[in-house]
Amino acid sequence: MVKHQPLQVYEKQVLLSVVTGIYGCRWKRYQRSQDNSSKWECGWFIIVCSSFLLLLVWTYFWLVAQNDFNDFNWSIYNRSGEWKDETIPILTSTTVGFTYITFLLILALFHISLGQQLNLYWLDPIGVLATLLTTVSGIVSVDDIWRDEWDILLVSLQSTAPFLHLGALVSVTAMSWLVASHVVRKERSSFQMMVLLFYIVVHLAICLAPLTFTCPCIMDRKTLKPAPAIIGRRGAPMLVPENTLMSFNRALQHGASSFEADVTISVDGVPFLMRDHTLRRTTDISRVFPDREYEDASFFNWTEIRSLNAGRWFLESDPYWTINTLTAKDRSRIGNLTVCSLVEMLRLAARANSSALLNIHKPPPEHPRFRSWFMDTLWVLQKVTWAPDTDRGRVRGLQQATNEKLSLDEIRQRGITSLTLDYRKISLRDIREYLTNNVSVTVYPVNEPWLYSLLWCSGVHSVSSDAPQILRKVPYPIWLMSHSAFNFIWITSDLVSITVVMGIFFFQKWRIGGIQNYNPEQIMLSAVARRPSRNVNVMKEKLIFSGSVLMAQFHSLARSHVFKGLGLVS
Repeated sequence: MVKHQPLQVYEKQVLLSVVTGIYGCRWKRYQRSQDNSSKWECGWFIIVCSSFLLLLVWTYFWLVAQNDFNDFNWSIYNRSGEWKDETIPILTSTTVGFTYITFLLILALFHISLGQQLNLYWLDPIGVLATLLTTVSGIVSVDDIWRDEWDILLVSLQSTAPFLHLGALVSVTAMSWLVASHVVRKERSSFQMMVLLFYIVVHLAICLAPLTFTCPCIMDRKTLKPAPAIIGRRGAPMLVPENTLMSFNRALQHGASSFEADVTISVDGVPFLMRDHTLRRTTDISRVFPDREYEDASFFNWTEIRSLNAGRWFLESDPYWTINTLTAKDRSRIGNLTVCSLVEMLRLAARANSSALLNIHKPPPEHPRFRSWFMDTLWVLQKVTWAPDTDRGRVRGLQQATNEKLSLDEIRQRGITSLTLDYRKISLRDIREYLTNNVSVTVYPVNEPWLYSLLWCSGVHSVSSDAPQILRKVPYPIWLMSHSAFNFIWITSDLVSITVVMGIFFFQKWRIGGIQNYNPEQIMLSAVARRPSRNVNVMKEKLIFSGSVLMAQFHSLARSHVFKGLGLVS
């Protein structure tokens, strides 16, 4: 009887078992395979990496796009006719997909560091493709519905670039461990050289990236101008119904210095405040005038408009998730609100010694006041501004403004003294040029502290905001750094990263070189002296396997000679 020796000695490796079990659903003990990952497995790893980078950008986009969630929902409403918060399913799917892909990528990197094949479980490719397809569909939809919003990526980089640079530097430094373990092997190949060259180029690009940064908040603290004035855009629409008298009052309570409102002319020539073309979203017209709910708001007379409730919709839909912050008294007042006229809003501005920025909507050509709509509005403005009443007399004079980005020559020719511009359409250079030529600049919409801080450092005079209650909590720019401090942090972090990367490459070369110089006696002695490392275990497995193969060949030859001697084989 021949007693066969085991070809493999299994050792308990809890981390390896957990990693391979989760990534490839391989929970049983198995012999370590020395084969490289197949092209199929490497292809899926590349897909996972690409999906991670795409989702990283997609997640960052929605983080900074919170500033414009109100405008996004409004644009969806104009297309569908139904008001609901469309950002919730998008944020939920993005969070789930990003978490899932990040988890798979971390497991894959663990496989590479442990020398294991990238055997992805068959269900995971389906999940990766579903996540990738969902993300690509979302990108295409945003490009169709909200194309201008892509500009926020470039705007936000003016605020986040220094921090993204540090994060990228830490990530590429950590990746040097895997790159070094793959490149410093004794056997060299063209693929290894390509990997090394690609890593060097990426690392160098990240180190030099700050040369391209344009960050307004990298400046001398002494040159920082006063905080931009906050204009209540339709009042405080996140707290109470927009374009109502209560909304403008609430904006004043939260630090707004002036108002911005949307003005529409009624069929009998009364200017009133309404953003939408219809009354469906912000009134109960479907109950009072069910046959006219899709009719243009300007085709109602003032008596009909005044009979509508302009607050109940806010309590029922809770569009900004703020109803639970209201008191019972506030809810009662909101439930009885009516549409606000332009005169009422201007009188409130007069009492508060505030100004008003008006966006006047032109009525359709078939409207009875189509030829006189502007004069009707101007008459109301003159009535409030120049009336002998002492309170009204405190309202500031009329100034011509525009929301077009004009050259300085056009501004002078048209007698414009202030510009109201979308933050996505104006650059730091434009702002400084306008301010140098004494042109007041108001930027909209500004709802997040990071954007308010960025514009504060840029020197704008005022911002128009849907959330004055948030901006009033920003007493100083979120971050402010001098040029010398920024250069010191940049150069120091680059030098530390380069030093760490070089140290990792030298250490990996020393470690791999020591393992390659092992002989069988050293391996056995090291196994007795201390717990063997992963690389030593690999060498032992190769030796055991090769020895077992030689033993099997020896037994085969011996049996053949015995059989020949007995005459059983020729």
